[in-house]
Formats: sequence, C-alpha cells, structure tokens
Amino acid sequence: MDIKQEIKELREELTRANYEYYMLDAPTMSDYDFDHKLRRLEELEAAYPELITPDSPTQRVGGAVAEGFREVTHPVPLESLQDVFSMEELKEFDQRVMEAAGQLVYDVEPKVDGLSVALEYENGVFVRGATRGDGRVGEDVTQNLRTIHSIPLRLPEALPRLIVRGEVYMPKSVFHQLNEERELSGKPLFANPRNAAAGSLRQLDPKVAAKRRLNIQVFNIQLAEGKEFSTHTETLEYLESQRFRVIPHTLCRTIQEASERIMAIGDGREDFDFDIDGAVVKVNSLSDRELLGSTTKFPRWAAAYKYPPEKKTSKVVDIVVQVGRTGVLTPKAVIEPVRLAGTTVTNATLHNQDFIAEKDVRIGDTVLVQKAGEIIPEIVSVLKEHRPEGAVPYFLPERCPVCGAAVVRDEDGAALRCTGAECPAQLLRHIVHFASRDAMDIEGLGPANVENLIQAELIKTPGDLYSLQAADVAKLERMGKRSAQNLIDAIEKSRHNDLSRLLYAFGIRQVGQRAAQTLARQFGTLDALIETDEETLTEVEDIGEITAKNIVEWFSSQQSRHLIETLKAAGVNMESTAEPVGDGLAGLTFVLTGELSTMTRKEAGERIQMLGGKVSGSVSKKTSYVVAGEAAGSKLRKAQELGVPVLDEEELLAMLEK
Repeated sequence: MDIKQEIKELREELTRANYEYYMLDAPTMSDYDFDHKLRRLEELEAAYPELITPDSPTQRVGGAVAEGFREVTHPVPLESLQDVFSMEELKEFDQRVMEAAGQLVYDVEPKVDGLSVALEYENGVFVRGATRGDGRVGEDVTQNLRTIHSIPLRLPEALPRLIVRGEVYMPKSVFHQLNEERELSGKPLFANPRNAAAGSLRQLDPKVAAKRRLNIQVFNIQLAEGKEFSTHTETLEYLESQRFRVIPHTLCRTIQEASERIMAIGDGREDFDFDIDGAVVKVNSLSDRELLGSTTKFPRWAAAYKYPPEKKTSKVVDIVVQVGRTGVLTPKAVIEPVRLAGTTVTNATLHNQDFIAEKDVRIGDTVLVQKAGEIIPEIVSVLKEHRPEGAVPYFLPERCPVCGAAVVRDEDGAALRCTGAECPAQLLRHIVHFASRDAMDIEGLGPANVENLIQAELIKTPGDLYSLQAADVAKLERMGKRSAQNLIDAIEKSRHNDLSRLLYAFGIRQVGQRAAQTLARQFGTLDALIETDEETLTEVEDIGEITAKNIVEWFSSQQSRHLIETLKAAGVNMESTAEPVGDGLAGLTFVLTGELSTMTRKEAGERIQMLGGKVSGSVSKKTSYVVAGEAAGSKLRKAQELGVPVLDEEELLAMLEK
C-alpha cells in the first residue's frame, strides 16, 4: 500500500474510534487495536515527517514545553453574562426583552463551572484555541486544547473559518481520582474541579495537561464564514453534526417554562459529570439577538441564573476522626440526615482543630449545613441557642486513632499529622513513596500494584517488600510469572542502594533528596545518624532546628525502630557509598536550563552538590551561575537581564574537573 494512503486510512480509523469512544461512549475498536494502529501511525510519521498534519491523532499530545502563552485577540469578543439571583430578577429580564422585541422563545442550558475558551478552525482544521481572558484578549493554549479528545481536530464540513465557544472542565470523576493521586504523593489538593481545570489548561507542558483528562461543552458559534443560521438551536445542531460535545439545552416558549427548566437543572445537578454554577437563559432567534444588542458589559439577550447556596439545619450526632494517606487527621461531623443540592447528606467536614475551635462545634449542637462549592458538605454556623446542657468543647486526639503514634502539628499550617512509620492508614502512600524513583527506585511498584499487595495482605510495612515471593505475587490481578519475577528482581536490586536513597524513602518530614544525600555523606552509616543529637544535626549544612527535631523524633519512634530492624534483617544497605563532599563549589548557587549532551540536568546537579554547591530552580540576583544547554529558554533570558554569569556545558565540566 502507498505510504500516503496508509497514513490517510490510519488517521481516518483512529479519528472515528476517538469519536466513538469519547463522544458516543460506544467504542467499536478495542484498546489493543487502537494502540497498535496509533503506534504504526507514529512510526510512519517519524519516518516521513513531511506528511504530519495538525489534525493527525498523533498530535493530541505533543509539542515543546512553552515558555509562556502568547496573547490572542478574539475576532468576536467572548462576552460575559448578566447574573440574576432570583425568579423576580429573571422576570424583569423577560420584561425588558419583551418590551424591545415582543414575546420570544428561550433556550435554557446548564452553566458549566469551568474555563471559557474559543476554538478556531480554518478549512475544517483546528488551528488555534485561546482562553477568554478579558473577553477581547486571551491566551493561546492550542497545544493543551489538542489533548482534549472531545475537541475534533478536523471537521466533516470545511468552512473557510469557524470559531466556536465552549467551557473546558474537569469531570467530577476525574477530579476525585486526581485528588486521590495528589494526596498519595503528598501534593496539595485542588480545591474544586474549576480550579483544577484552569490550572491544567495553563500548564506549559502539554503532556501534563493530557494527564488531567479535561473535557469540554461547546455552547456557541462565534463566527461561521459561509454558513447562515436563523436560531441558536440550529447552531447547536450544526455543531453536533460537526462532532462537537454540545451543551444540553431545552427550548422554552415562556419565562415560566424557562423558570421550571432552571429549577429542574438545579434539582438534577448531581446527575451532571461537570459542576454547574447556574443556568443560562438565551433568546433563541439570532435576528432578535441583533435587535436587542449588548450593553458595554453584557448581551441584552441572555442572563445567567445563579443558584443560591442551599442551607439547612441538622444536629451533630458525633465527631469522628479519619487518618488520610498522608497521615493528616481530618475530623468529620456525623449529622442527622438532611437533603442538600439533590443528595442526602449524613457527614460534614470539620477541616481541622482551628475550624472546630473557630465555629465552636460540639457533639449535640444544632448546626446550619451547606455544600461548599456544591461538592463538600460543611458546617456554616452553630445555632448556640439550641445547644444542649453539658455539651463540651471538642479536641482532636494527641495520638493517632489508627496506630497510636504521636500526632504533631504541621509547622506551616493547621493540620495534625500522625508520625507512625508503619501506620496502616498511611501504608499505601508510605510504600509508594518508599518505592518511588528518587527513593528506593523499585521499578514496577506503582500505586496499583501496591494496592493489590496490600489487599492480598502480602505487605503491612515497607519492610515486608523484601520477604515477598514471586509465586505469591504472580497470583495477583494483572500480574503473571514474568511480571512477578521482574518485580522481585527490582526489589532485590534496591537492597544495594546508597543510604541516601533509604533516608529519603523513610519519608521523614522536611528531609528531601538533597538533605538525605547530605546526611548520608556526613554520617556514613544509619547507626551513626541514629545516635546523633539535635544540636549536632543543626551543624550540618541545610539542616535547621525543625528538620533536626523531626529527624530525632522519627528515629526515636517505636514504629521507626521496628521498620529499621526489619530492613536490616532483610539485608538492605545502611551505609553511604557516595564520595566525600568536596568544598570547591561551596557558597555558589547554580541554575540549570536547556538540554545537556554529556549528562542529564539531574546528574549535573548531583555533581555540583557533591562539591558543595547549591542548585536552584529559579534565577535571581543571588544566583552565581546559570548553566545553559541546548534550547535554553526564559531562565537564560532572565540571567542576561540580571547580569548573572552564563556557563555552557564545557565550562561547567571544566569547573567540575578543577
């Protein structure tokens, strides 16, 4: 078969499969076949790069990491809508419309709580996507929008120019899964799906955006050269025919019908896989829209009804404490069942001890409850006039309710955290971190496999990894004999890691990779470090009083001592094999940017640190040198602006050798 023809057929097959999977929820191609065909297309395009087109399925995730986002001027402004907060205000909107244009038909749609964007097509091919910005000027986020599979890269009808408007959002299911993953990694959680979507769409690296699995609801045509429409409904039907994911919409012939539809959307908001912050009422006739026009701020032909936060009273039956995967103690109020925003609520978050004290929440109190951001039930206030006699202030426990280890308060926040090295509540996170690349680097031991091992009760502490048997591992879901043996081999290999990796794997608070390397080189053996007091530790470079206290407390814990004995018995290395720290680069701070040819930036950073230098991620007046490799970007420009000396790779190597 001709190469061009094969590429064309592969693109058509993959584009159709994408549409069936992401739009119709009715795939006809298996994942295996899809992956196989996509790999073949990638191979062909790599061999014949001149045949790559912007609408190819291979371009869903690609492109270089951006230094920033270019500005885009919207040919047609992306207007905001006038908010109405009651049915009376909605009727006033209807009255103004009727006075100007007579009785009209309305289109009612849920208002997605996401990030508004414009998608631009030329001759049917997606060429540009931009955020709303201030309505007139937005940011070019084309590469990140390409990662959203429900955005077609080529349309069935090739209009000379088409610009459509939509709302990018993170599905609720993805949001909850992403936060679970972030909690497991010890990263801060996203507050709500909108923040998560906005942060994801503005990632400079498209590959990061792709992992966030964003989606879009398209709700308007901004510009359509060569196409005429008479109603908004016609435009939505056209967009649907062009394979866009179109917002659910309902025609209403009176404002009363529109009001009823708005209430129905509000009652069923839990059924949507996207958050909504209201409902939009639009005049359906496009000619009447032109007649009504716009103010300096809003179109006169549309309004956004905002749902008031629903608040109801309930009674606090109990306060229970949960221990999260990162060891944080989270109090939760068990309340008498109450229906809020379409669901029955029996629990409300109390966040932390500071929140409990501020609201003065006690068991037995009558409280006012609402859903924060329409997601998490929380207590708004306590109705103290209904407080029963004998109700006492509530305090979180000083010991972990799961493992009994001491609880400490974070230095930089209100969270209380369990310090147990073998706490069952934190087991998944502990082992995932223990096995991570920068820690013990056990390949194949990701969250899914760790969870399988825990559920099969094969491991209860990180030390149990070293007594696993290949035959037992092979029985787990998605694990065969070869995969099981590969995992056992990776665990065996990790026994011989340097002490610095083990120290980082312990997950001691504020002991990161660099501190672990410094401690390993300074003390040489784990036993020597264990015997060291706080005062001696503070004399070590980069180890402050708080970190020294954390280290001493961690090693004095019974659970930590048990873990160390288990690892010793398993033959895990407890000594440093690193070269002694030199001081040739002491007092100097380096920033690395671009690609190096003889080593990775990480390797270069380690060599700098071994000679007493520091490595920073940002350029400032305090930076001693910026090391610029191939394709160096904004950091190089900033160094030049600040007058910071710039080294190329050869100059850095010469400095390291000297």
